[in-house]
Amino acid sequence: MQQKISITAISSISPLGISTEEIWKKYKEESPCISFRSFTNEKTPVAELSVAGKSAISKLKRENQHYNSLDDSVLFGVYAARQAVKNAKWGNDRDFGINIGSSRGATELFEKYHKEFLSTGKSSTLSSPTTTLGNISSWIAHDLQAKGPEISHSITCSTALHAVLNGVAWLQSGMADKFLVGGSEAPLTPFTIAQMKALKIYASDTVSFYPCQAMNLDKSINSMFLGEGAAVACLEKGSKKNALAFIQGIGYATEPLKHNISISTDADCFQKSMKMALKNTPVHEVDAIVMHAPGTIKGDLSEYNAIKVVFGNHLPALTTNKWKIGHTFGASGILSIELAVLMLKHNELIPIPFVETKMKSKKINKVMVNAVGFGGNAVSVLLERP
Repeated sequence: MQQKISITAISSISPLGISTEEIWKKYKEESPCISFRSFTNEKTPVAELSVAGKSAISKLKRENQHYNSLDDSVLFGVYAARQAVKNAKWGNDRDFGINIGSSRGATELFEKYHKEFLSTGKSSTLSSPTTTLGNISSWIAHDLQAKGPEISHSITCSTALHAVLNGVAWLQSGMADKFLVGGSEAPLTPFTIAQMKALKIYASDTVSFYPCQAMNLDKSINSMFLGEGAAVACLEKGSKKNALAFIQGIGYATEPLKHNISISTDADCFQKSMKMALKNTPVHEVDAIVMHAPGTIKGDLSEYNAIKVVFGNHLPALTTNKWKIGHTFGASGILSIELAVLMLKHNELIPIPFVETKMKSKKINKVMVNAVGFGGNAVSVLLERP
């Protein structure tokens, strides 16, 4: 890292809620934020927005007639971005860049319009502009009247952390002083759920109180389930007095593909991304890692193996939020950063209730966040207490 990058605000809308206080309170509870919905007559665990979150999106739709035609993935992003900019106290300064990504984009609208096309042979007028991946960042830019560059992208489940990489690159290049980064996902749709079930990685409704057994390395079945939500962070160049955390290091790597969703036994991509993020930071200084750990047998174990290779005898405390809010695909990495920022603020680890977790120190000063997408696109971000 050439210079410190400050996270001056982070806001989210998820199954945990919409306010920092509400989100932290939910994290302190041992119960997961799950409900069960029927998809193709199968009882399926999912993590929906909180009651407050659904109310906020409903209110947002009523603000502007154009918003009624937008997918939830866009509306989630608009809501989170508004709150982040407000919390960062950027005021009337609209000279900032935007990079908000999504793995799946406008899944609900895409499925709706495609069904309509199969039935009638025709497409609705707004089917194209409302299902393009770029309409997330462009609508956020429109809503905030931002003057900087607007970028959308999809790198599957590491999408949001790749947005962080892009934001850091823009800031360090001198081409921007402020950047809005994050991810948004609204994947609780029939076809999306069916795709995950076809991969044989979705959680069963017969599993215990915790459908997602993330980091239970003794599990015999895959247990990933999907959640919805968005999170957006405000990045600023330099060491800011109002920083929630500093980005001390970033790392990324991609593995050679053996299968469309493959990852090596020891997650070579994670080994490389974590080492890059650490750079000159001694491994014993990292107090905790918010893992990607989606709840799949191979995914959890390979990441754990990679951590053991990199950290050796100085294993940090390990946690993840997938057991709590499910896998939010492209938004998952930034929601993990939010968890890391909250742990730094409160100096408290949020453990996985069914996995023994050990803290090696009484203070949390540095937290690493991991994310990886289909095909081994790994990103690691090292955060430091301000």
